Amino acid sequence: MNNIIEIASCVFKYPQNEKNTLDIMPLHIKSGEHIFIHGQSGSGKTTFLNVLCGIIEPDHSDIKILQTDFSKLKASQKDRFRADNYGTVFQQFNLMPYLNVKQNIALSCGFSKQKNLHVKDLDGEIKRLLDALNLSSALLNTPAMNLSVGEQQRVAVARALIGNPKIIIADEPTSALDSSSKEKFMELLFAQVEAQGSTLLFVSHDRSLSSYFKTHYDFSHINRALK
Repeated sequence: MNNIIEIASCVFKYPQNEKNTLDIMPLHIKSGEHIFIHGQSGSGKTTFLNVLCGIIEPDHSDIKILQTDFSKLKASQKDRFRADNYGTVFQQFNLMPYLNVKQNIALSCGFSKQKNLHVKDLDGEIKRLLDALNLSSALLNTPAMNLSVGEQQRVAVARALIGNPKIIIADEPTSALDSSSKEKFMELLFAQVEAQGSTLLFVSHDRSLSSYFKTHYDFSHINRALK
């Protein structure tokens, strides 16, 4: 398997802070791997993901993603790269409250020609994902703000998966769920990620979730700024 993410170095400090928030040790993630990173709240996990997504510009970095020198891309190029190659499940889901389920899921393809080309039948693919995630297609025209937390979460996962992105980023996606719902969610997420062959980078403060992964890291071990 080829490396899909190669981090030789990554250093970042918020202007108001005296010490670095990130000083990441060399890290290689192979295509198709499922990686779990455990870290306490406030340790810089989300900042790290934002750097990998091109949302935050590090002070210094040497990062290659999909054999592309990510560190040298301009901000607009990183935006396009992220839209084409990433699917993201946020902690708060970040759905557009007044858009319905179908519109929220379709947003991902709206920002990416590459994903749009991959999806030949948008309506059919949305319904397929909803069915795979045990979400009724009767909810297609329901505004996101009228969904339960569990329903919002699965819509967010469908939005991340549509267009078959190569990399799935999950940032504390189970924090609002009880233990039973958490287990069901993990099973559904893994089933879909494996079906698509996507690489999964999953970050959480909940160490119990590591049991779902073959590969896991403690963020304090890979982030030298925490030592």
